[in-house]
Amino acid sequence: MLVIADTSPFIGLIKIGQVNVLPRLYGAVVIPKAVADELGSANRSAEIRAFIASPPAWLTIRSPVAVEIIPELGEGEQAAISLARELSADILLIDEKAGRLAAIARNIRTLRTTALLFDAAKAGLLPDLREAYEKLANTNFRVDRKTLEELLRQYDKFRSNG
Repeated sequence: MLVIADTSPFIGLIKIGQVNVLPRLYGAVVIPKAVADELGSANRSAEIRAFIASPPAWLTIRSPVAVEIIPELGEGEQAAISLARELSADILLIDEKAGRLAAIARNIRTLRTTALLFDAAKAGLLPDLREAYEKLANTNFRVDRKTLEELLRQYDKFRSNG
């Protein structure tokens, strides 16, 4: 499975100590250099900068041959969408609404960080989904509480049927 990621999923997962669900779910993840640059920028926490300064073996940094200019998006989102199209990625991990809509308009399957955590919990890779969501909600990560509660209801239903 080929998975491309934007910046925000890494920020959220690193902040809550769950970045290692990525290789356990997908094996490997690819990010464009623009995303790596965003993760390494001076305004990021030391933890995020340290992660990207010495990326794990499961993370590949690769720039797209050409970047489609999508005016309402940042450089990282444009590069991630372009790379996902270029490589025919199975999934693009992206949280920002405008970026998700732009990717969907280009027939790219997207997944938000909250859905990624949901999938990790369903696969038995995350011991406590509620705790992960609470940690995420307690950061500056933009996440809708109603969405979290709905996902938790779905997860509880999944567990009771499993």
